[in-house]
Amino acid sequence: MIVLAAALSASAQIQTLPEGFVRVNDCEATSVKSQDITGTCWSYSTSSFIESEVLRTRGKAIDISEMFTVRNIYMEKAIRYVRYHGIANFSQGALAHDLLHSYEKYGMMPQSAYTGLNGKDKHNHSALEKELKLYLDSLLKSRPIDPHWKDGFAAIMDEHLGAVPAVFEYEGKSYNAKSFADEVIGIDVDDYVGITSFNHQEFGDDFILEVPDNWSDGEYDNVPLDIMMQVIDGALESGYTVEWDGDVSEKGFLRRKGYALLCDDTSALKQVPEVMPEEPKVTQESRQANFDNLTSTDDHLMHIVGTATYKDGRKFYMVKNSWSERAGIEGYTLMSEAYMRMKTISIVVHHKSVPKKARKHLDD
Repeated sequence: MIVLAAALSASAQIQTLPEGFVRVNDCEATSVKSQDITGTCWSYSTSSFIESEVLRTRGKAIDISEMFTVRNIYMEKAIRYVRYHGIANFSQGALAHDLLHSYEKYGMMPQSAYTGLNGKDKHNHSALEKELKLYLDSLLKSRPIDPHWKDGFAAIMDEHLGAVPAVFEYEGKSYNAKSFADEVIGIDVDDYVGITSFNHQEFGDDFILEVPDNWSDGEYDNVPLDIMMQVIDGALESGYTVEWDGDVSEKGFLRRKGYALLCDDTSALKQVPEVMPEEPKVTQESRQANFDNLTSTDDHLMHIVGTATYKDGRKFYMVKNSWSERAGIEGYTLMSEAYMRMKTISIVVHHKSVPKKARKHLDD
């Protein structure tokens, strides 16, 4: 996953769009955060997605602890790694459904209860990941393995991230992680559906998405490309936001300027945003070819909160990032429709946001 060191932000949404853009849909979102030097974009983006869901359903702004979820998933990855005798993915990356799983199993905490910083100014999981992996690999060198190995694993996380409080105060009331999830957040994970679009699998079925960070074998509904785009657009038009997983390693992903365009011409890209380059038409076949030849990869997760149109009529998506508000446009990227069609690996949406015409394409 893409990592970037940056500071915590305090503003929500793009306050002022660049010249030439007109806002069309703008769903509620919380302030831009920073994942710092970690591969935990999946937790930041999906936490942001859930925060928007709470804004939508309860009208309440909350700040979810991303690192409470991250440490829960580190432990689950470790258990799987041991069961697979070390022949399994153990890294910082994951996908949106992992946060939903953690929410259902362990609950959630507010940022005020668990920062995961343990006295540090910024997150940096480079040493943590290395130490956890060394611990597991050392454990697997002997048989039988220590039945209490999880205690040692948790101790390493406590050292780097801080111990997790059993009970905490939030707005004058005591909670644990489960009661906070139930009473303050109040979502039902069964309300959310993961969707993708690749024709190497049957449309209308679900399948385990074949990307490295899908370590937990999450399944996604497979629909035609045009249907996936209808789902994204229908959600935003109805006031729902969209969790996004895709490729940001392209030349056209201008992280500093805050634009994502389907263009490899570096001379043309230098003129953005004064001049927007032409983009190719994206078909199901061209999208599949990019996935098969590994030029469309699972790099990064972000949060789509709205749309805008450029003066030439092109649609752009307002995508909230987790690289701080100093990256891009106030922490956001304006992603073209062509880029969205080609470089989206998967999305997660509330099932009620799926347009009626698109629902028949989902696997019940």
